[in-house]
Amino acid sequence: MEHSIFIHILSMLVIAIVAIALLRRIGLPAILAYLLTGVVSGPSGFHWFTQLQMQSVAELGVVLLMFTLGLEFSVPRLWAMRRTVFGLGSAQMIVTALVAGGIAMLVGQNLVAAVVIGSAIALSSTAIVLKLMNEQGWLRRRHGELSVSVLLFQDLAVVPLLILMPLLANDGTQMSFNAIAWGLLSGILAFLGLMSFGKWILPRIFDEVARSRSNELFVLSTLVVALVTGAFTQWLGLSMALGAFIAGMLLGESQYRRQLEADIRPFRDLLMGLFFISIGMLLDFNLVMQYWWQVLLILISVVLAKIVIVYGLLKLVGEKAKIALSTAISLGQVGEFSFVLLALAVNYQLLENEVSTVLVAVAVISMSIAPWLIRHSVDVAQKLTGGNNKPQDEPVEIRLPVSDDNDLVLILGYGRVGQTIARFLKTEAVPYMVMDLDPTRVTEARAAGENIYFGDACRMALLKKMGIRQASLVVVTFCEPRQSEECLAVARKLAPEVKILVRTRDDSNLHELKEAGATQVIPESLEGSLMLVSQVLFKCGVPLARIIKRLESERRNHYQYLHGFFSGTETDFTLDLLHAVSLANGASAVGKTVADIPWQTLDVELRAVRRRGEEIDPPPADWILRRNDILMLVGKPRSIEKAEEYLLQG
Repeated sequence: MEHSIFIHILSMLVIAIVAIALLRRIGLPAILAYLLTGVVSGPSGFHWFTQLQMQSVAELGVVLLMFTLGLEFSVPRLWAMRRTVFGLGSAQMIVTALVAGGIAMLVGQNLVAAVVIGSAIALSSTAIVLKLMNEQGWLRRRHGELSVSVLLFQDLAVVPLLILMPLLANDGTQMSFNAIAWGLLSGILAFLGLMSFGKWILPRIFDEVARSRSNELFVLSTLVVALVTGAFTQWLGLSMALGAFIAGMLLGESQYRRQLEADIRPFRDLLMGLFFISIGMLLDFNLVMQYWWQVLLILISVVLAKIVIVYGLLKLVGEKAKIALSTAISLGQVGEFSFVLLALAVNYQLLENEVSTVLVAVAVISMSIAPWLIRHSVDVAQKLTGGNNKPQDEPVEIRLPVSDDNDLVLILGYGRVGQTIARFLKTEAVPYMVMDLDPTRVTEARAAGENIYFGDACRMALLKKMGIRQASLVVVTFCEPRQSEECLAVARKLAPEVKILVRTRDDSNLHELKEAGATQVIPESLEGSLMLVSQVLFKCGVPLARIIKRLESERRNHYQYLHGFFSGTETDFTLDLLHAVSLANGASAVGKTVADIPWQTLDVELRAVRRRGEEIDPPPADWILRRNDILMLVGKPRSIEKAEEYLLQG
């Protein structure tokens, strides 16, 4: 029996892996792959598991989903966008919920079911919209800012909905206003109490945890805090997910936020995946096929209604037609938090299984078409509104001044290295422009007066706008080799004559980058070694001119002397080693010339030969090897062993 369960779990994971790989290739989100896995593994498929069996894991997935939302929740950001968030966001949420809930009541649903249905339909997918808009470079456009504002309010609105769900479950047909008000009040009091606790106690706890320098303890403490706060709110009669959200907010304001995000991500992704698999198990294909025309009708009605409502609200506040329509199209789908509400509604018996199945099917299909709608939202809005071809709401990444200054330096990437270069250029009054893909960094740098623009440096149109053809120098500061190669290829195609410097961590891709068109590749770790060498030589009295000559020679020879080192106790078998082979009297190589040895076949390099205390570097091809010569070989450990055996034994 246990063996069978293990096989079923393994099979489910394999299906999830294959589904994610296939759907990602066609541009669909991973959520749909998890839902498909749930359909195949659940009652509609192989019936390995039921939704009830997955319920505990699914609830833990919801807890971590809400914890992550709280961790990323930024009060300063919300306050900065308060007008659009609480104005447009609340209007969209209320109007959409009222319209959807009213229609649900007209077709025979009770008040409780109508509240759940209206709330679920009113939500849009934060993950899909933000990811696709970031890929398109639209987050700084007006319609991107409006979309983010609505999504922020929707995420915030999930909190009172989580408070409301258990209260509706008490007596669905006779809701008491006093009970709901008391529930909301207790939720607010719990929120304030936990926030106070978190402000004074949690920092001290995590200070002690951080001092232990144990990632395991850090992650474990985070999970315990999330679950304990969830258990506390559940004890108060509220949702466990609400406590997790508050825990996320508590830790999101701390100095450990970034570390928590990195440590918790694997658990979050895994449990969120299991949660969406459990949602997929709710889908009854027989029921979906039975009500297929209702599913399509509701799908079309939901998408069109959400588009019309958002478009109407934006037009009422004076937004341009194109911006209003592109924003509305981007928010036309149903969101991932709708699955959370529908799952809780089924668990609390607020919705019938048939209704929940139809709504889940509608949500799945709407999320499937969401990538296409979002990518083409601007084009569709352009055609329907009949505006001119030039965008009226161009973001800073498109509205880039083309410089005629031939001394311009173009810096691609504004991290630690990019900012350091910019500071020195500014000191020397050398004009420069910067492009970076981090919106927060760009916003802060522009506020400080930096000549920086948001955009993807691998996009040809943006590099043209930056004036790459007029630039005297391009500096690529990315860490990722693949991103550097892609950017380098585009830059070289646009400006064949421009000098391009590429920064890398090491020289593992030096030849590839050179062949791709880099004028010079700067391996950070190796250049650091050269700088230390130059300081040592200078302190030892070596003339500066000779030091510079040696450094330039090392760069021209592709850092030859920075490879091949004597191995220590722990050998890294991926690195080239320096090894000395002494030719004894009967060695096979004695009497042969350097050219007689098949160095390429042995896959090693003869760095130098030492004879009677003198080093010949490199030895000529006709050099005859003699007894007691010491050969300095560079290569991988196994190649060194093979070469030593050949030199000594033949």
